[in-house]
Amino acid sequence: MTTAFPAQYLVIAGGGSGATGGGGAGGYRCNVTGESSGGGASAESPILAGGTLTITVGAGGAAGASNNGGNSVFASITSLGGGGGGGNPGSPSSGGSGGGGNYGRSPGEPGAAGTAGQGYAGGSGNGSIPYPSGGGGGAGAVGANGSGSSNGNGGVGVASSITGSSVTRAGGGGGGGSELANGGSGGSGVVIFRVPNGTPVSFSPGVTSSSGVTGNWDFYTVTAAGPTDTVTIG
Repeated sequence: MTTAFPAQYLVIAGGGSGATGGGGAGGYRCNVTGESSGGGASAESPILAGGTLTITVGAGGAAGASNNGGNSVFASITSLGGGGGGGNPGSPSSGGSGGGGNYGRSPGEPGAAGTAGQGYAGGSGNGSIPYPSGGGGGAGAVGANGSGSSNGNGGVGVASSITGSSVTRAGGGGGGGSELANGGSGGSGVVIFRVPNGTPVSFSPGVTSSSGVTGNWDFYTVTAAGPTDTVTIG
């Protein structure tokens, strides 16, 4: 019989790559008591975790085009990759947080939607000269619209103290204006979880992780894990 342990998690997917519009942040799901998930949601419900579980860290969307980020997974929890920013041509994509709109359609293209409980929508582009683009949505706020001569900033992220120190993650990318070149790649996701002190934890060989202690919890920060990788708890 598998023993299950109380577990708290922060599961962040890979961010979308930018084009003229900013890339959206990866989906942000958290069940740490008193904290928040993305998109303005409260912390998710407590869980018990034990046995061998799937763990995946989503990569950021590749540069050179508008691409969504990869999903991140911890057990039954999946955060969706961020949406790619709108290009010229090309519309922004929905995701954990949505990509920002490009400038190519008067009065400007709307940003794409985020996902409830994970992140916000991207900002809109502006169809008037000098054609500023919208910022990508963040876990903590909608991406800003392009306005006047200014591209929209990316939406802010959300702070968590799951490792004992407050760190803000999953902000959206800023809009890139009317340049024809595409923007940079999205940021990689991360999976962080913690279990009571002394709980046995082991990973499959493909996982890159680090660990630490905060109060009565042992925490594990996983920065690389493919779709066939696992963590065994207990």
